[in-house]
Amino acid sequence: MELVCSLRQWGRFTATLGGMTMSELAQITVIGAGLAGAEAALSAASQGVRVRLYEMRPHKMTPAHRTGQFAELVCSTSLGGEGEMQSKGMLQAEMRSVGAGIVGSADHSRVPAGNALAVDREAFSAEVTRRVRECPLIEVVEEELTAVPDGICVIASGPLTSDALAQDLMRLTGSERLSFYDAAAPVIDAASIDLDTAWRAGRYEQSADYINCPFTKEEYQTFIAALEQARSHTPHDWEKLEFFEGCMPIEEIARRGPDTPRFGPMSPKGLDNPRTGRWPYAVAQLRQEDAEGRMWSLVGFQTGLKWGDQKELVQLIPGLQNAEIVRYGVMHRNTYLNAPEVLNATMQLKADPQKFVAGVLAGTEGYLESSATGWLAGLNAARLAQGKDPVAPPPTTMLGGLVHYLASANPKGFQPMNVNWALVPDPPLPEGKRKWGKREKRPLMFRQGMSDWQDWAGEIGLTISPHVLAQPREAETTAPAN
Repeated sequence: MELVCSLRQWGRFTATLGGMTMSELAQITVIGAGLAGAEAALSAASQGVRVRLYEMRPHKMTPAHRTGQFAELVCSTSLGGEGEMQSKGMLQAEMRSVGAGIVGSADHSRVPAGNALAVDREAFSAEVTRRVRECPLIEVVEEELTAVPDGICVIASGPLTSDALAQDLMRLTGSERLSFYDAAAPVIDAASIDLDTAWRAGRYEQSADYINCPFTKEEYQTFIAALEQARSHTPHDWEKLEFFEGCMPIEEIARRGPDTPRFGPMSPKGLDNPRTGRWPYAVAQLRQEDAEGRMWSLVGFQTGLKWGDQKELVQLIPGLQNAEIVRYGVMHRNTYLNAPEVLNATMQLKADPQKFVAGVLAGTEGYLESSATGWLAGLNAARLAQGKDPVAPPPTTMLGGLVHYLASANPKGFQPMNVNWALVPDPPLPEGKRKWGKREKRPLMFRQGMSDWQDWAGEIGLTISPHVLAQPREAETTAPAN
């Protein structure tokens, strides 16, 4: 089915309906017209399904939004780095190749930003709004939904989901599976951990589920001194940061006294260093994040520090001196589900397969990630409405790697994730080669992933634009820079 979301294509589309009227087409509901919801609506409509899109703005505003435009960007105006060395560049290429609306709107409204895809904020939202409102198959309803409706539905209400709708989501998924506060620790690429310094073990010789990074007294003092000098991110007023004992950031723990972390998350008790036979002065532990063991998170290191300072601190940890951080720690207001417990890789709720979840609510971080999961949720909602099975991209693709992670990550302490190279498998090492350099392997991962993406899209009947698989399109217009 060709893309139908423009008036000039309507005549060609109606000729393909075989006499069907609009009322005879399958219909789905989408909740929310942010990045994920707008993309879900456009994606479903491109498959010939009618969409009723609910958006409560401008009649009821959130603390973060200023307008009633769709896909309004409230923070950065960047959708990430481009090209085959960038994980976001690979996801952009996947979305661009299938004509996804958010990346198309970003290309239309892009502004100079070096090797990143950045947009004019107002022009971008205006373009997304135009594409949605001009689509003949999308009906926009400007009112708040306080409960998830019956039938096939994509829930993409975002990090500031209204209280009433959040309560209904608790009913669907269980109250313990919905979080309203994102307190995350840095996540490390396993390939960058020095296991000549760190070692795998559990406390008191229990199962070796952790990687342990040992500090001497001098190393610990250096780390604490740097932690005390590190700069914190300044939250927006609407983020309402509230610390509580269960997710106290590491910098707040250290403010209680320089030894406090050593008797808390950095306690060495029960951890005999196999190289010395003794407990270290302090330990930083990492816990496996994904089923394949490609990502490990620092236990008890929730933090709201600026990202540059986080990197410097992490690399002061013995064994992490060359650490590659695939997800930085954050502390902010964020409504999201414990995805591994409630979602399949198709973005369907396990408890109700007619309901799909996308965007931040599904456990993603980032504009691009939100829109891409919206695209998949919209595609699958349309497929389900047409009697077809929902699908997920192969895990060698960037979107496939992300949604498979959401469905299979460690549910204990789950935190939202953005795309990164640790989500997709490394290429096989040639005979005699011990280790890949990232400048060698990333282009190989990009090309393999895009090849697999193209094959998958063809198998499910999507039209691919091969000439935009890797490279961004030229902007359709020149947007003014802010």
